[in-house]
Amino acid sequence: MSKSPTLSAADRTKLEALIGHVFAEKERLDRALTHASARTQKGGNYERLEFLGDRVLGLCVAEMLFRTFGAASEGELSVRLNQLVSADTCAEVADELGLHLYIRTGADVKKLTGKRMMNVRADVVESLIAAIYLDAGLEVARRFIVKYWEKRAVRADGARRDAKTELQEWSHAKFGVTPNYRVEERTGPDHDPRFTVTVEVAGVKPETGVERSKRAAEQVAATKMLEREGIWQKSSAGN
Repeated sequence: MSKSPTLSAADRTKLEALIGHVFAEKERLDRALTHASARTQKGGNYERLEFLGDRVLGLCVAEMLFRTFGAASEGELSVRLNQLVSADTCAEVADELGLHLYIRTGADVKKLTGKRMMNVRADVVESLIAAIYLDAGLEVARRFIVKYWEKRAVRADGARRDAKTELQEWSHAKFGVTPNYRVEERTGPDHDPRFTVTVEVAGVKPETGVERSKRAAEQVAATKMLEREGIWQKSSAGN
């Protein structure tokens, strides 16, 4: 994690080469890498950028999937999209870029590990996408997204069927019942909610999923049950 108020010229050049874009307004790049805990007086933090970047990422990945998988159903496209815009995948991209070397945080955040630290890395990727979009437009942001997401879109893990459909067919065949999904909790602000959903199938232990939408949380819960029951192999992404 960086302590400097701004990137050094050398670090900025290195990072811009990885991103594939030289920023016209250097402050945008600095802000995209600044966590709220840094409490800087100039430029603010990445929270608003993260909100915008999440939407730009979703649009570009959905467009990429629609174009690449012409025979895929809406359900399959949704599963692929949810996987590719997840915190796991965004953190994976952050690690590929080495963003942990540049993120500016306060002392409290420097102590975070595991899932919470993964979320910080994922958030910075989304804020970086927004910074590119604001600095150079959608086409440049799209190029960055394609560069780091296209290879992930076509790897084997993305070829799974819709998890809810798969679970329903399995539970009908094995138990003669339909899975039941229940929202346990909704937390977070309106612009960045988190839904906790439990799926139950009579005869087996329930599973729970947490994601930014009810549908995505249902997919996560269904995936966990399919993997636990041995219907699917466990994803290499750890979902």
